[in-house]
Amino acid sequence: MGTIPGDNTATPEANRDEEYSMPCMEALLAGTLALMTGYAQACCDSHREAMARKIATNLEALGQAQALSPHFRTMLWNLQARWQPQGLQEHASAALTAAEQRRALWLAAPEAVQ
Repeated sequence: MGTIPGDNTATPEANRDEEYSMPCMEALLAGTLALMTGYAQACCDSHREAMARKIATNLEALGQAQALSPHFRTMLWNLQARWQPQGLQEHASAALTAAEQRRALWLAAPEAVQ
């Protein structure tokens, strides 16, 4: 660590200060990237819908930040447009699965009644 010119992350003080001095947009971007990683590595589907919705919300907030360049904001809007259906798709498939589970308890109607 510390081999890049101007990189002072090798000092313990820099690591402690990182938690408190990270600008808001950088913190939101870091959190969004962490959520994307969690979404990709999720072992159970129960949390994926919420993660996808939060990712889309974070990308929307980042896309509205005036501190970022217009090109970067355009890229964020494109990402948000791709993540938005992901959260809705997960929600729709979860609802379908719940409906299938309820239907599994139904009894089949007999072919003929005597």
